[in-house]
Amino acid sequence: MKRLFTPLLLAAAAIAAAPPALAADAWPARPVTLVVPFPPGGPTDALARRLADKLKDPLGQTVIVENRSGAGGNIGSEYVANAKPDGYTLLFGTSGPLAINISLYKNQGYNPETSFAPIIRIGHLPNILVVNPSVPANNARELIAYAKKNPDKLSYASSGNGASSHLAGILFNQMAGTRIMHIPYKGTGPALNDLLGGQVSMSFTDILTALPHIKAGKLRAIGLASAQRSDALPELPTLSEQGLAGYDVSVFFGIVAPKDTPADVVAKLNQAFKTALSDPVIEQTLHSQGIVRAQDQTPQGLSSFIATEVPKWRALIKSANVSID
Repeated sequence: MKRLFTPLLLAAAAIAAAPPALAADAWPARPVTLVVPFPPGGPTDALARRLADKLKDPLGQTVIVENRSGAGGNIGSEYVANAKPDGYTLLFGTSGPLAINISLYKNQGYNPETSFAPIIRIGHLPNILVVNPSVPANNARELIAYAKKNPDKLSYASSGNGASSHLAGILFNQMAGTRIMHIPYKGTGPALNDLLGGQVSMSFTDILTALPHIKAGKLRAIGLASAQRSDALPELPTLSEQGLAGYDVSVFFGIVAPKDTPADVVAKLNQAFKTALSDPVIEQTLHSQGIVRAQDQTPQGLSSFIATEVPKWRALIKSANVSID
């Protein structure tokens, strides 16, 4: 009996020590869920679904996109933050839930710096300052000069209080020394409609939304609200180039998992997303949407980026006394 049980005991001990390694090797053993914290149909949702299709081959499993919208992205983000850290639940995050909201909402149920395991920074979507053609300005310097001579006469539309399009106007007023009134709307669509109709003077919106109206002559482009120029409008200078040094309000995209997700699973996810982002279809999608791909695509790169974005927006929000609740 002793001869029989000794090998069995040794085998049992070996198996007991093996599960973590075996589990990591087997991951993923079932479909992965990619949570989009916004409604279906928007640019974030569209990009997430394109990426999900291209992740099937490198992961060997289907990636299911699930929309959990509300509270500026907080509902879906909190859901992922509290999910099991096994690599099967991911968040397609943006500037709001991963950098801005923590300074806007008093009772946010997660912390973007401590509640997640960063996977990869995808890139950013440049915002662009556009004006109704009735505004007598063709560039930032002319717009600033006119606004200073006519305080409170101009207005800018945003997609809502606390949105990046709202904060962009606050930063513009602070840096330019202007008094341009903020008019919040419930979404980009209504804001754009009133801008086209001349009910508001200007807006900071994403380049994808603005480009068709710029080409049609219905809106006039003043400057890129990002650090670099865009391939979509290479001739258009940034606001930083036009005197507002350092002005940069872009929407970034990043993938995160719940904190304590195993490092080897994070590494596999990072490599899978890199592979998907290198697919010609995805590269064309990013280009057509005006999204600039991130240079640093390491998990550490996203972590460091979030760590710089959170205090940047906190300082601006505090200075303007902006709050959602």
